[in-house]
Amino acid sequence: MSTKEIVINAVTAIFTNFDPDAAQQLLAENYIQHNPAVPTGAAAILGFIPALQESGLKTETHRVIAEGDLVVLHSTYHNAQAFGAETIVGFDVFRVEDGKVAEHWDNLQVPGEPNPSGHTMTDGATEVSDPDKTADNKALVTDFVETVLKGGDASNITDFISAETYIQHNPAIADGLDGLGSALAAMAENGITMVYTDTPIVVAEGNFVFTASEGTLGGAPTAFFDLFRVEDGKIVEHWDTISEIPSEMAHDNGKF
Repeated sequence: MSTKEIVINAVTAIFTNFDPDAAQQLLAENYIQHNPAVPTGAAAILGFIPALQESGLKTETHRVIAEGDLVVLHSTYHNAQAFGAETIVGFDVFRVEDGKVAEHWDNLQVPGEPNPSGHTMTDGATEVSDPDKTADNKALVTDFVETVLKGGDASNITDFISAETYIQHNPAIADGLDGLGSALAAMAENGITMVYTDTPIVVAEGNFVFTASEGTLGGAPTAFFDLFRVEDGKIVEHWDTISEIPSEMAHDNGKF
């Protein structure tokens, strides 16, 4: 099986079929967990499956991208009280080793209303294309993160983001560079700072590039998981989830 197939089969066993026997065959025993609320190890996940089934959890996966041993899923969880809310939007990142899922990171957010341009956190393009442009698109987004998000230099932002088409899925930001600028200006007026400090995970496949970053929002330790779609050498669409990093976790693995 490909890494995508291994991950999809594992996620299906856990969150759709609620089958601990099938899941056990696909999870490494020393499975490394980074979700702050879940203990590390496969046993914790397997033991949680009956409660997930009883809760009526439903999972809807919108996008799947993979590079090397990493697979990213962009999903909505319905009846997700086990995760803290009725509905949760999340990015899940899985690392596959020796044919099994060996490590997991995620970032979950309660979805807001559609943004000022009418987009939700999950609608938009889904098809992976342009496999021959993976390396170039990954380089573009990595440079954008380093220069603009981490470096704070937006003077040449149109080198990265299309000035003609920029579809935004963040609930608070409208489409286009004007929408992004207005949102950042409003944050500044309210004394809210957004700082990206480190980006330990970057996964690219064709026209999609995913980044997982650590930083602060309003001074609080925060995880920023971003998905970008690239077309003709420019970023044209963006999804994200933002979540505060708690000081105490159910393990010693950290958020990243």
